[in-house]
Amino acid sequence: MNQYPGNLFVVAAPSGAGKSSLVKALMELDAQVTHSVSHTTRKPRGQEVDGREYFFITDEEFDDLIQKNAFLEWAHVHGHRYGTSKETIESKIANGHDLMLEIDFQGALQIKKVFPSVVLIFILPPSWQELKSRLERRGEDSFGVIELRLQNAAKEMAQASHFDFVIINQIFERALFDLKAVVHAQRLKYASQTRARAEIFHALNLN
Repeated sequence: MNQYPGNLFVVAAPSGAGKSSLVKALMELDAQVTHSVSHTTRKPRGQEVDGREYFFITDEEFDDLIQKNAFLEWAHVHGHRYGTSKETIESKIANGHDLMLEIDFQGALQIKKVFPSVVLIFILPPSWQELKSRLERRGEDSFGVIELRLQNAAKEMAQASHFDFVIINQIFERALFDLKAVVHAQRLKYASQTRARAEIFHALNLN
């Protein structure tokens, strides 16, 4: 996958930090960025639609995909399983798309081992109180689930040092600008340019 023209970005964050909103806003601004839909065993929340936010499948179907070695990575998160399809990733970046995955830190670090050129981005909230407030404002989870998410957030944020970039989502517009900057900078790296614009480098005798 390292020779494909597209770039692979992985965005991780604790629940409530705003990664989904940031990725959605970025894709509305940048047509070259596309989103990979992961598989999960959890039930849809709110207005989520199968095939748009996630592919919602049963535990048996998830087990079958594991047996078929269909996942680039998979992990247990908040009592459910999430997995990233190998076929989806390869087809999109092979076609020159910049692909953005929203997954947990476990999956991000798994992908880094098999795809070293992946760009890992971690989204942090500005404070614990703000993170709690955002989870409460969503109105999707019970008090007990919110407390569990906050406990997991401490473990998740402790992994931020393993990521290439960290964005603090205090002011949404600023965080979105930072995310755009990371994507643009990656596109300008020598290795990325040689993959995406191979004909130019060949014409200049640079490869």
